[in-house]
Amino acid sequence: MIPVAGYGALSEAYEWLIRDDLVTPAGAAARFDGLVTSLPPGARVLDCACGTGQLAVGLAGLGLDVVATDASLGMVRRTEELAAEHGVSIQAHQVTWEELSDHLDAASFDVVFCVGNSLGHAEGAAGRQAALAAMARLLRPGGRLVLTSRKWEAVRARGSRMDVRDRLVRRNGRDAVVVYYTQIAHAWEQEHHWEIAVAQVEPDGSLRTCSERLSFWPFRYEELTAQLQSVGLTVETTTFEPDDGGYLLVAGNE
Repeated sequence: MIPVAGYGALSEAYEWLIRDDLVTPAGAAARFDGLVTSLPPGARVLDCACGTGQLAVGLAGLGLDVVATDASLGMVRRTEELAAEHGVSIQAHQVTWEELSDHLDAASFDVVFCVGNSLGHAEGAAGRQAALAAMARLLRPGGRLVLTSRKWEAVRARGSRMDVRDRLVRRNGRDAVVVYYTQIAHAWEQEHHWEIAVAQVEPDGSLRTCSERLSFWPFRYEELTAQLQSVGLTVETTTFEPDDGGYLLVAGNE
């Protein structure tokens, strides 16, 4: 099993958790301009763990053939709504990593995206290995897997803590306060937790709070690259730096 925890309640308030530059489809797709411009027209791409669909819809707007999957039904519904709002066609499915091969043909995608720290929700080393293998099987020869991740070494080094955003976050003309509580387990391989709350300011000044407890399993960068190699993928480019808070990695098959 490769469980993905939560994102039921938070699917309704997820835009307040997205960085300002990635909250629109155009902004989310622009992050990967260098890769996207190298693809042929109509290239087939998968946004795996698509969230509320900003990247999937942005890629579809560039003329790519886009499939979006997520384990959360709420996220899939919001992706479909965003696609309709922007007038683009995508296929969106509620699918976990372990179910990818049941719904999608092997060797049928030019690029698979797994971004936004999604891989940390796969349960431990075994779950992460299975998720990477499932995504790698979908790539055509010469295909690429694109990952983004927090640098979990830095997350663990800071220990358990509460973080409150130092400003109101505005989305669609409404403000919210975002609060994270990170619970760090003793050992790397143990289950860690986030408690995330989004307190939206209502027109009358009251607060409407949406919150959820999520599980995650952190991993070292060296573990990730070794697991990618074990499923037949070689790191082509990476932005990993020891002092940075996150990174983008592109791995290709042979």
